[in-house]
Amino acid sequence: MKRVFISDCEGPISKNDNAFELTTHFVPNGNKLFTVISRYDDVLADILKRPNYKAGDTLKLILPFLKAYDVTDSKMHEFSMRNLVLIAGIKGALECIRKVADAYIVSTSYEHYIKALCQTLDFPYENTYCTRLSLDKYYLTSEEKKKLQSTAKEIAQMSIIEIPFEAKTLKDFPKKDQNIIRRLDEIFWKEITCTDCGRIFSEVNPVGGSEKANALKDIAKRKGVALKDVMYVGDSITDIEAFKLVKENGGLTVSFNGNQYAIKNAEIAILSENGIVTAVLAEVFSRFGRQQALNLAKHWNSEALKKSPISQALLDSLFTLYPDELPKVKIIISENMENLAKESSEFRKKVRGEAIGRLG
Repeated sequence: MKRVFISDCEGPISKNDNAFELTTHFVPNGNKLFTVISRYDDVLADILKRPNYKAGDTLKLILPFLKAYDVTDSKMHEFSMRNLVLIAGIKGALECIRKVADAYIVSTSYEHYIKALCQTLDFPYENTYCTRLSLDKYYLTSEEKKKLQSTAKEIAQMSIIEIPFEAKTLKDFPKKDQNIIRRLDEIFWKEITCTDCGRIFSEVNPVGGSEKANALKDIAKRKGVALKDVMYVGDSITDIEAFKLVKENGGLTVSFNGNQYAIKNAEIAILSENGIVTAVLAEVFSRFGRQQALNLAKHWNSEALKKSPISQALLDSLFTLYPDELPKVKIIISENMENLAKESSEFRKKVRGEAIGRLG
């Protein structure tokens, strides 16, 4: 029986934030619009813990604005194909992993992007979970379209919400940010829901938060394996529930260039520009189990790697890429968590760019 390797997509496999890039390209000042909504998403999911809301629902909140600017399903797919940027070495890494494990991708990304990714990687689309939707099925009147364009402009002019350390309620935010949160509540849950396009909020279910955890349970059931035989790789707030599920059941959790949310919930941190490091840990986990993978991460150096039971071809590739200094791999413990979160977050920005790197 093979163990199971499951990875998030954007971050561990690709450098893109496809929804951010779509919004930036098709909507005026879309980068600011998306960033404001993404931070609002962090507030609702992680701080206020709004009922029936989960991390990653930014991907449905942004859809009415894409529709208002004439984005179609074909435009989403074509844009995704043209702008796909992979983590270096990830195609070869996934090929190595698929030899020793059943591999799946569980992503909050839109299906248009995941289909483009699978075409490029020769990865089976049936082994993916992602946000399914058809934007073409929704309709806007000319009046609704103008109103949404005006609302997009309003949101893009808002300040980005600053989340105070240890914030737990709305009252813990500065007055200015409280007002922004209340206004966004009105926009999304009163104004847009009254339009036909507002059906998006009930009909589109982004695969983030609890939905990622549900996907992992479904994969384990399909493959007939226990969750202790699952390795999960993620990098952001949308991976928290998946990390918790795997960790609680004795599997292996890995942050790949993760932000603070990932570092706080994973067991191993990888800081690397190349996917080969993921392949090394995945091979050890798949062949010998969680403890052996943790041991390798704990003693991550050239001498330990040479003595480890890793296939020679993979080792040769690793040392060819990194003859002098290996990428950083660390066991995450309470003593190093804060510093590692800062270091990993900064490295994330270096690999994926400042704008994408700072998103939750």
